[in-house]
Amino acid sequence: MASKPPASDPVQDAPQVLAPQHHAAGLPAVRHSLKIAREQMGVKRTALTLLRVNQKEGFDCPGCAWPEPEHRHAAEFCENGAKAVSEEATLRRVTPEFFAAHPVADLATRSGYWLGQQGRLTHPVYLAEGADRYEPVTWERAFDIVGEELAALASPDEAVFYTSGRTSNEAAFLYQLFAREFGTNNLPDCSNMCHESSGSALTETIGIGKGSVLLEDLYKADLIIVAGQNPGTNHPRMLSALEKAKAGGARIISVNPLPEAGLEKFKNPQTPKGLTKGASLTDLFLQIRLGGDQALFRLLNKLVLDTPGATDDAFIAEHTHGYEEFAAAARAADWDETLTATGLSRADIERTLELVLASKRTVVCWAMGLTQHKHSVPTIREVVNFLLLRGNIGRPGAGVCPVRGHSNVQGDRTMGIFERPAPAFLDALEKEFGFAPPREHGFDVVRAIRALRDGEAKVFFAMGGNFVSASPDTDVTEAAMRRAALTVHVSTKLNRSHAVTGARALILPTLGRTERDLQDSGEQFVTVEDSMGMVHASRGRLEPASRHLLSEPAIVARLARRVLGAGSATPWEEFEKDYATIRDRIARVVPGFDDFNARVARPDGFALPHAPRDERRFPTATGKANFTAAPVEYPRLPAGRLLLQTLRSHDQYNTTIYGLDDRYRGIRNGRRVVLVNAEDAKDLDLADGSYVDLVSEWRDGVERRAPGFRVVHYPTARGCAAAYYPETNVLVPLDATADTSNTPASKSVVVRLEQSATD
Repeated sequence: MASKPPASDPVQDAPQVLAPQHHAAGLPAVRHSLKIAREQMGVKRTALTLLRVNQKEGFDCPGCAWPEPEHRHAAEFCENGAKAVSEEATLRRVTPEFFAAHPVADLATRSGYWLGQQGRLTHPVYLAEGADRYEPVTWERAFDIVGEELAALASPDEAVFYTSGRTSNEAAFLYQLFAREFGTNNLPDCSNMCHESSGSALTETIGIGKGSVLLEDLYKADLIIVAGQNPGTNHPRMLSALEKAKAGGARIISVNPLPEAGLEKFKNPQTPKGLTKGASLTDLFLQIRLGGDQALFRLLNKLVLDTPGATDDAFIAEHTHGYEEFAAAARAADWDETLTATGLSRADIERTLELVLASKRTVVCWAMGLTQHKHSVPTIREVVNFLLLRGNIGRPGAGVCPVRGHSNVQGDRTMGIFERPAPAFLDALEKEFGFAPPREHGFDVVRAIRALRDGEAKVFFAMGGNFVSASPDTDVTEAAMRRAALTVHVSTKLNRSHAVTGARALILPTLGRTERDLQDSGEQFVTVEDSMGMVHASRGRLEPASRHLLSEPAIVARLARRVLGAGSATPWEEFEKDYATIRDRIARVVPGFDDFNARVARPDGFALPHAPRDERRFPTATGKANFTAAPVEYPRLPAGRLLLQTLRSHDQYNTTIYGLDDRYRGIRNGRRVVLVNAEDAKDLDLADGSYVDLVSEWRDGVERRAPGFRVVHYPTARGCAAAYYPETNVLVPLDATADTSNTPASKSVVVRLEQSATD
């Protein structure tokens, strides 16, 4: 029997703090997964649902984008995947009666945890201008409301069409097609806030903005460097791959400001040995200061260059461009500056060099710890330099591995969800559908918020996600959303964005990954692309949470018919009836999807082509892999200040809060904590257990304050602090972004800590 949702928000005034753990998963992960699943689904539904997650005839986990191995366990999911599935397949329901009892002003006072725990949305609901609560609305009327507002715009560019990474390939392709036929490239997505820096750096250097490795490459690697990433919480199934790589002889270097339990030891719950002893993963832990990664890789490159015979000269001569300029910059790297930037010791770096030189096949993995700084793009370019020097791109067991977060965020970009589309993609779209798509670049996330703030955008439509909580500068973002004429969210569950509305607002409930999708031509499946470019099918099996739900492709198709009308030659009704017809069009527009329907029918799906990996061909402007040379950057801290990174707890996936604990870091029953090195705390006279306000400092002079955080003395890198988002997104200035990619710099926020008035 599933339990009822909480009636009130839990009190988080006094978080409990225990010692951090030094291993991940094991029996506690199993117990916690099953506890959450039983609470949300009940026992029988738990068994039926979890055994279908990530199976060849099942559904793709709506959590992270880590790929599935060829041979799968019966339980091919992790703890956080079980939480994600449980909350989607929950038996709890948010009905029209719920909205009648809860005005929007009340919802706005609730935590994200409480909102998410209420369950699945069952009906489309509408907030009329001047009304105080949502009311039920028919789908036909909902589409009319959107159509009325879009028709009233002075330009299609006054509309913003946002996408979350959960959206399927089929829905994403239709969504971008609709937006462009409507007349705009305003297609921001969650990638703008996470791996945009990776895409920018990799496109310039190797010609494709995706990772170059497959799962098998990790198993063949001699050395795996995991930088700026916490797989134990954010991509737990990656730990199985690292365990297998270690068993095959690989060494692992972890580069991170915080020690993370998952990278210390993994207790694999799939094996008796894993449950008891576990496997140590990290051979060398480099506790780097926030933002010091570019300096580290630059010095490593200098040391490789200075080592006779260490570079792959044949590869460099045949396949690369810009080597001489890069080499001159690398040779100028300074030991003292690097030690200052990184906080590492000389012995740490010399040991790293030994492992690098001993490796014939090296993979570098990274996530937000590298992508969310002002200098993230040159940092990732320096990682590419590091791999190119020894020929570690385009051969087995080696390459770049940006680890994507949400389950189809990479696929959405492949399908054309991008505010700056390539001319070749637009040409193919025009040839296939017979209309001239707009060529002017649209708004990314940060520019969309500015446009809403400044009155340049008036309609905001979100295909999934929790835009308000995911975005930086919370006060600015919320004020911008409230200036809109209409906000629309296609959602499965309640979140904060539903309580921060334009003059009018709609919530459109949609099917989840776990649910059967029955259209006029029969039962449908959708497809997704994982973090390594593998495309496969996803088939939900559960009955929908409500008969009033529509699938995402159906929502887009019906909206397009209402907005574009008879003037559109696109067969929207046909697309809604049979998703195979969408895949036929994708095959003719998107490179690599030839014979899409036949190839995705294979149980394992198929790998998209990747020229650098498959044939050592680099489709860049020079026709070769590009070495780059950029000045070394790293954050400088004023006296008495700390550098804050925002991060997730273990009871969290992106902005979805599953619980109030962070088990691996020893935090219980609360989220408003700030992790501070004990020596820094001593210097700042901050006792463990005291309460502070976090105040960020930025060149605009605006005070951004997050009040009431409990100080936790924690083994962070010196000068660095950490706290959970979305609570700390208020501290990230909208204009503090990465050069080139415009990604919010959420991992390098200068803060001062002031005693709280409530302490």
